[in-house]
Amino acid sequence: MVKHFRVPGRLALKLKEFGVSIPAVLRRAGLPRDLFDQTRILVSTSELFALWRAIEAVSSDPLIGLKIGVETKTERFHPMAIAALSTQNLVAATDHMARYKKLTAPEEILSELSDEEFSIGFRWLLAVDAEPQVLTDYCFSWTISLARHGTGTRLNPVRVEYVQQRPNLRAIERNLGCRVIDGASRNTIVFRAEDATAPFVTRNAELLDLLAPQFEEQLRQYKDEDSFIELVHRNIQDRLTGQRPSIESISQALHMSPRTLQRRLQESGSSFLRVLDEARHQMARYYLSNSVLELNEAAYLLGFEDPNSFGRAFRAWEGVPPSDWRETHRVQAAN
Repeated sequence: MVKHFRVPGRLALKLKEFGVSIPAVLRRAGLPRDLFDQTRILVSTSELFALWRAIEAVSSDPLIGLKIGVETKTERFHPMAIAALSTQNLVAATDHMARYKKLTAPEEILSELSDEEFSIGFRWLLAVDAEPQVLTDYCFSWTISLARHGTGTRLNPVRVEYVQQRPNLRAIERNLGCRVIDGASRNTIVFRAEDATAPFVTRNAELLDLLAPQFEEQLRQYKDEDSFIELVHRNIQDRLTGQRPSIESISQALHMSPRTLQRRLQESGSSFLRVLDEARHQMARYYLSNSVLELNEAAYLLGFEDPNSFGRAFRAWEGVPPSDWRETHRVQAAN
């Protein structure tokens, strides 16, 4: 599974357009000051959520997520969305994006078509906390932009449903042009089936035939690369029993040289140290969430020399000490 999200550089332009201070957002989110200067902006799920919570906090506009999600020009959509716009209709476009979403993010697009309605939702595969409300707004607004570009109309959904309570329901309804429900079982946006199956004016079979093989090849490579990284990941976790697995021990278990192991990981866009770090991070969360282990016991099992080393690593992963993280998640579980 891809572990990081690609943040579009265009988000910075959007923030400036709506008067949101980028330095203030990055500072509040605890992200690098030069994040948007990077050629390829990659963030973890927790970092993505922190970014959007910071956008919500820094902006004085409660509808900022809905506004950022609006796209007015087709060429501003990313290539995968442009390919989706080349399909027959919104149902096909959603299926296209759902199939290839795994290439860019640990996220799933879920959809369901009935005789009367077509619903779309988003699942954050590596999330521990609830998704930020402003991010949900952004996803809904962006989906409407895609539907409107595709159909060439001012198409509105039938309704949107939020899990969390929203104090500004009427304002959201005016912005989206539909009914809004909160306290729902899931976050979802719902269109009329007849609108979701209406032909796209952007349908371009030739462009889709040109792009589809590229996406399929990327998907094949992704499966191969992902399978190998997961194999290394599992072998590391199997050996996280009071010691820090070395690249020599893992490569021996996989019947290859350390140089070959490192090369194959690099070809997959990773490294041994990164996979080791991710494996320890995942196991640390498991131990703190699902066991009564003391922190020093968890540190030992994860192969750290002492509890202080574990504490520093955990703070780098989650932004808080392990004791605070455990207490917060115990309270959430109790509620």
